[in-house]
Amino acid sequence: MAGNSSLAAARRATRQIRVGGIAVGGGAPVSVQSMTNTDTRDVAATLSQIERLAEAGCEIVRCAVPDEEAAQALAAIRAGSPLPLIADIHFDHRLALRALAAGVDGLRLNPGNIGARWKVEEVVSVCRERQVPIRIGVNGGSLEKDLLARHGHPTPEAMVESALRHIHVLEDLGFDAIKVSLKASDIRRTVQAYRLLAGQVDYPLHIGITEAGTTWSGTIKSAVGLGVLLYEGIGDTLRVSLTGDPVEEVRVGWEILKSLGLRERGPLFVSCPTCGRCQVDLIAVAEEVERRLHDLPQTLTVAVMGCVVNGPGEAREADVGLAGGKGQALLFRKGEIVRKVAENEMVEALIAEVHALLEEKGRRDP
Repeated sequence: MAGNSSLAAARRATRQIRVGGIAVGGGAPVSVQSMTNTDTRDVAATLSQIERLAEAGCEIVRCAVPDEEAAQALAAIRAGSPLPLIADIHFDHRLALRALAAGVDGLRLNPGNIGARWKVEEVVSVCRERQVPIRIGVNGGSLEKDLLARHGHPTPEAMVESALRHIHVLEDLGFDAIKVSLKASDIRRTVQAYRLLAGQVDYPLHIGITEAGTTWSGTIKSAVGLGVLLYEGIGDTLRVSLTGDPVEEVRVGWEILKSLGLRERGPLFVSCPTCGRCQVDLIAVAEEVERRLHDLPQTLTVAVMGCVVNGPGEAREADVGLAGGKGQALLFRKGEIVRKVAENEMVEALIAEVHALLEEKGRRDP
């Protein structure tokens, strides 16, 4: 089944930058990012996590660089990383210079926070020479004291003023390989801040709800906040911020983009909420099917349905689907009934049919 056409408004027009081999803005697909939560000084652990992120569909990865030892580890991490690498720098411009020397593909750095103008000039000079973009990352929890004094608290207007302040520092140095983020843990404040800035600059925007929460609550907040922005055409790259395994951030990010028809990757799962008509253990079946297929990169629709009311229709419309009955189910493939399977065979039968379909597609479209 073909993917959904985009449900979102026309994308906001921006200039384009490149983070390694990934284009951001200027009509490029909205990319999915994450950030490692390993100790950056532990090269092996960090690369292992980056590999897992890449397998899940992460396209850009960021590492914290809190000190000199972490900066020294970046060269080995960059050499082994399958993904473009961004260094997250605060306060110390020397760490930014070490990261650039290590070959990173991007910096997350607020120029107003690293000291005297000459320090900013040094960093910008190397970024320009190496064609490395800078993300200005405004966070509602760490706004400048004078802005908090004037606005009272981290309002959307205060966040935008902070972003423009940092943007102007770079523009005054003739540097425009910039992307910007305006993150808060509050959805309304974040959305309004992005809306305000989107009307004032044409730089690509990195969107996210920061400190969103645990995997469960953070997923909901991120889906609502990022969904609103993307629906309005705002956002060129995203990170879902969750307290947990960053691989889950990537999976959630892709699901948000897929739900709006902005990107396609992996299976689209359809399953019913169950009711008194269901006569198979559909919850267990659906969860096991999703667990075993969610990291497939190929795009297809998989339906796991529980009864004869909506089940046959949804299963018939999917690439592969199950429509449950009394202790059994009909297995569908591309709209046709393949066979009837017992309840204890449902998972294995559907998984086997998915792989057979993908293998056949691979032979047909090498």
